[in-house]
Amino acid sequence: MKASAATDRPARIASVLAVLLLTTLTLYVGRVFFITFLTAVLLAFLLEPLVRGLMRLRAPRGLASFLACSLMLAVLYLLGLGLWLQVQGLWEDLPNYSRRVSELVDAAVQQIEEVETRAREVIVPKRLRETPPAAEAAPPKVAKTRKRPPAEPAPAPPAVQEVRIKQEEGQLVNAIYRRLSAYTDALLMASFVPFLVYFMLSWSDHILRTILSALPGEGERDSLLQAVNGIAAVARAYLVGNFILGVLLSVASASFFWFVKLPYWQVVGPLSGFLSLVPYLGLPLALIPPIVAALPVYTALPAYLIIGSTTAVFHLIALNLLYPKLVGARVHLNPLVVTVALMVWYLLWGAAGLFLAIPITAGLKAAFDSVPSLRPYGRILGN
Repeated sequence: MKASAATDRPARIASVLAVLLLTTLTLYVGRVFFITFLTAVLLAFLLEPLVRGLMRLRAPRGLASFLACSLMLAVLYLLGLGLWLQVQGLWEDLPNYSRRVSELVDAAVQQIEEVETRAREVIVPKRLRETPPAAEAAPPKVAKTRKRPPAEPAPAPPAVQEVRIKQEEGQLVNAIYRRLSAYTDALLMASFVPFLVYFMLSWSDHILRTILSALPGEGERDSLLQAVNGIAAVARAYLVGNFILGVLLSVASASFFWFVKLPYWQVVGPLSGFLSLVPYLGLPLALIPPIVAALPVYTALPAYLIIGSTTAVFHLIALNLLYPKLVGARVHLNPLVVTVALMVWYLLWGAAGLFLAIPITAGLKAAFDSVPSLRPYGRILGN
């Protein structure tokens, strides 16, 4: 018995490693699909209470799901329209920003040159910098020789020139296509999100009943229901908590930016507020919009220090005082797990992985806590 167990252990380890490798490869290759699907799942969890409320008003589930998705699209359209109007004004002021940036670059280059000159004066002795004229050797006289101008290369035949032009055009087209293909694929997959959300909301009860009927035992059905409800509650708490926190930061930031007469404070405030919620990178990202918006208005360094320090104070208050109450009280993930999850999902899915890492990990913890045999793993992920 011991010999067979010792023999089976390497096989089990190898099978586990193979499954992990295959899962990682699948998540990486199909990242666009999984990002789109998980985004739709999170939005469906977020809109489920609204659908339930409409159903209490005697609306069928299909109609309630359609109204909820329509409301979501209307809100996104209004936000996009307001952003577009502000971007148009920013585009008109772009020459002022470019002029200010060039002035800052010239000033920075001048300061660097002054620092280099001062450093050279300190490091290099004066006697080496100033050479007496007598010590300077006269340059040797070189006999002037008439140099023949280099022969110009013979022009290529027209057929060769045409082939080169076509090759350069083909390379340019291929480069542009490679750049745009990633964005077009993302936009194409994003267009499926509203339909996925609608079908998930309208067919969720049917799908859940079908899965429950396929399970043999009552305990397994209860565990599945508890896991689904736990994942939905955690995802909803994470999204709603971050949204409320982003709104509070946006209002505070926009009010301060309006007070200091910052241009485009209607866009800069919400942009800075929601960028502040990006894990580990929130503070530097939140500082970029107000600093860029202040370029054509302020020239003195104290103004930038005031804007940056106030934005940093808003970020620290929100993340240290409000975030634990609005989000952390329901997510229950320890900092080490959060850091590792952010690293892993960023390597797999890029920037989208930073936004989806915490809800995915929190959902896994909720699922582990609902299954008795997996609760030890849930405790490992917990705080």
